[in-house]
Amino acid sequence: MADLRVELGPLSLRNPVIAASGTFGYGREYRDLVALDSLGGIVVKGVSPFSSPGNPPPRTAEVEAGMLNAIGLQNPGIDKFVADPEYLPWLRTVNTAVIVNIWGRTVEDYVLVAERLEAEKSGIAALEINISCPNIKEGGIGFGTDLGMVEQVVGRVRRATTLPLITKLSPNVSRIADFARCAVDAGSDILSLINTLPAMAIDVESRKPRLANVTGGLSGPAIKPVAVKLVYEAAQAVEAPIIGMGGIVSAEDAAEFILAGASAVGVGTAIFADPQCLSRIVEGLDLYCRRQGVDALAELVGAVKF
Repeated sequence: MADLRVELGPLSLRNPVIAASGTFGYGREYRDLVALDSLGGIVVKGVSPFSSPGNPPPRTAEVEAGMLNAIGLQNPGIDKFVADPEYLPWLRTVNTAVIVNIWGRTVEDYVLVAERLEAEKSGIAALEINISCPNIKEGGIGFGTDLGMVEQVVGRVRRATTLPLITKLSPNVSRIADFARCAVDAGSDILSLINTLPAMAIDVESRKPRLANVTGGLSGPAIKPVAVKLVYEAAQAVEAPIIGMGGIVSAEDAAEFILAGASAVGVGTAIFADPQCLSRIVEGLDLYCRRQGVDALAELVGAVKF
């Protein structure tokens, strides 16, 4: 077998395949469907200082080559996440890297969650700062498309925690390299990209939007070429490790991101249709390494040829 181990700066993973935030619940929802210890890691749904019901339904819609979602970052809030046996206490029993995605409406919200998780960090491998969600009215994408806000949020969270820090970048910017450099300079150890693209669908019979929120985030294979390009550009701009995501369904998709410069990959929308795709991608990357004649997957990071 090829060596699939991944070193993302201070974060070590047994393999590069991570279940992306928002698509894998809090892990326990998939425990009977996926061997969690076969994954490199899982990223839980976003956690905020307050509980949130999310957006009203309908909140998802299938579209050509993907899906729209406007879940709105529904979550139990940090107090329940830390104390309830179904959340962090259960996650501490999982034999894989647990990454907690955090978000807020203000910079102080992010700091509060980071401070609470720093105090409860047993069983937490890293934090992922979500500054790029297009489906909430406050915070969200507004932080991720303003260089000054990226610097402020990442810098404040960095000072609040010693945990490895991942910043999830928005694709909705004109120069991803600038935002990658800004996040790393502010203290992010790792970058993850991309989040969903703002989009809309209309039911032509009812003439109503297919989402109650009107617009949502587009994910799935439709966005993969955009994601590969942005991962490549970010990798050219910074030396920090990158988790690439956006429309990955197969090992070949994952390999594209790795060749573009990602050290690990996040799989999201594909899980809804077939949770077993995660294990197949891990197995497929092993086969891919052997076809390429390399002993370790790390040899292929950024190895696109020109």
